Amino acid sequence: MNKQMQSVTLEFPYDPEPLNSPFYIARPPLEEQTYQEISRIGSVVRIQAPHKMGKTSLILRLLDYAQQSGFHTVYIDFQLAEEAIFISLDKFLRWFCANTSQQLHLTPMLDNYWDEDVGKKVSCTLYFQNYLLKNINNPLVLVLDKVDQIFEYSSIAQEFFSLLRSWHEQAKHNILWQKLRLVVVHSTEIYTTLNINQSPFNVGLAIQLPEFSLEQIQDLAQRYGLNWTGDVGQKNAQALQAIVGGHPYLVRLAIYHLANSPEKSLEQLLGEATTITGIYSVYLRRKLATLQQNPKLVTAFKQVITADDSVELDCILAYKLEGMGLIKLDGNQYTIACELYRRYFSLQDLKGQTWQEQIEQLQRQVQELQRLSYTDELTQLANRRYFNIYLKQQWQRLADERSPLSIILVEIDYFRIYSSTHGQEAGDKCLCLVADVIREVVNNNSHQGLPVRYKETEFAAILPHTTTGSAFSIAELIRKGVKALALAHDETLYGLPAPVLTVSLAIACTIVHKKDSPSVLVNAASEALEQSSVQNERDRTFISKTFNY
Repeated sequence: MNKQMQSVTLEFPYDPEPLNSPFYIARPPLEEQTYQEISRIGSVVRIQAPHKMGKTSLILRLLDYAQQSGFHTVYIDFQLAEEAIFISLDKFLRWFCANTSQQLHLTPMLDNYWDEDVGKKVSCTLYFQNYLLKNINNPLVLVLDKVDQIFEYSSIAQEFFSLLRSWHEQAKHNILWQKLRLVVVHSTEIYTTLNINQSPFNVGLAIQLPEFSLEQIQDLAQRYGLNWTGDVGQKNAQALQAIVGGHPYLVRLAIYHLANSPEKSLEQLLGEATTITGIYSVYLRRKLATLQQNPKLVTAFKQVITADDSVELDCILAYKLEGMGLIKLDGNQYTIACELYRRYFSLQDLKGQTWQEQIEQLQRQVQELQRLSYTDELTQLANRRYFNIYLKQQWQRLADERSPLSIILVEIDYFRIYSSTHGQEAGDKCLCLVADVIREVVNNNSHQGLPVRYKETEFAAILPHTTTGSAFSIAELIRKGVKALALAHDETLYGLPAPVLTVSLAIACTIVHKKDSPSVLVNAASEALEQSSVQNERDRTFISKTFNY
């Protein structure tokens, strides 16, 4: 690793690239084209691509450009909408308007504009026109992210997208609507389940994210500190591109592992790529699970895998496979998107199945997809998303029983110092070791307890039927177990209070009541954990003063 990169933290590539990231690879003229489009009155931009192609990273830069240009910005992530929001069009549109109002720092005034006699869509239109757009002086860039979530509710999707089309049309003659610039973002994987006649929103400028070029792959490798210059660097970049194409996530994942594991060669990494322990195993299993839900797609994809050249496909099936990123258009025919897919899927059982076998396999794949979406990729603990779901489930169940519920929050003390001292790879290993301790303690001491990766350096445990005293015993086992790992700090360099890595913990416990919200318990545990930093006391278990049944 070169000296210039020694001070840069190499983070695992699963998040969008922040604005100040040295690892963001621009794909000109894409960014500039998008910026120019939102500068046009009444414009609509559609950003669409398969999973992990860099949509969110581009959105961050688009929003930053808009703000620097003096525009108002609103970012709506439909993945944050709860199931209850989609009960009816009325509830959905009110949620949409309320969120937009809050981000524009305007008090929601829905009841002043909502009129059952004129209907929900007209009410929503009047609210935007006569309240939101009328009360802002500059253009508004409204980013609608992950709109594929709406496609699952066909009646709402049809009404909502027709509403957006009408707003786009009104911008041609209405000066208020000329302030609005729409950015609609979705993953093309949705095409596998979408009725072809139920076309996604298709007006405005379509932005399709391209793959990295050979030069961009070399550039990224240099930013990660790999010496991929000259003929040798070009040869390495060509070898990587030959297997994964220019898929941004697949490229970055390989380069990340090479930068963090200098003892492993590119040839070794790519040789293990399709194995269950390979770096792409989770990503490829997701693709396989989605593919096998549709036997017709399997049959069509087998044609592409086994062909020596490009092949003709049914246009609808090709549209869906291309949406998954598995194939690409070559003239008027299709080829495999990258050699990685050919190698992996050739090893899988993609044979025809009976309907009963298909149903059973579908059920298994759905369960696996749910598990993956609720699992932290690094530690394999439940993630924050499942924490919220499980807490809500237990809250409702225990409220009927009037039983206690405890939450433990765990924060690794001085983790950033440990990571910067020992390196990113050691930091990741540390997180996994701490996760293993928490998993073992919770599973051995709580029948229905759930260990969770809560935040970057925080973990949690949800403990049903557990009082403060029992939770304290579990917390102390975790604290002592982490300390017993003997992960050494350099306390002489930083003056840390302990020579080894420690954790601080906080407990909140209550008898559950339906009228209360689970957030009160989480907030109480968070406040208790803050004592460790406020009092500068670490390697301790704190108990909430108000929630300690």
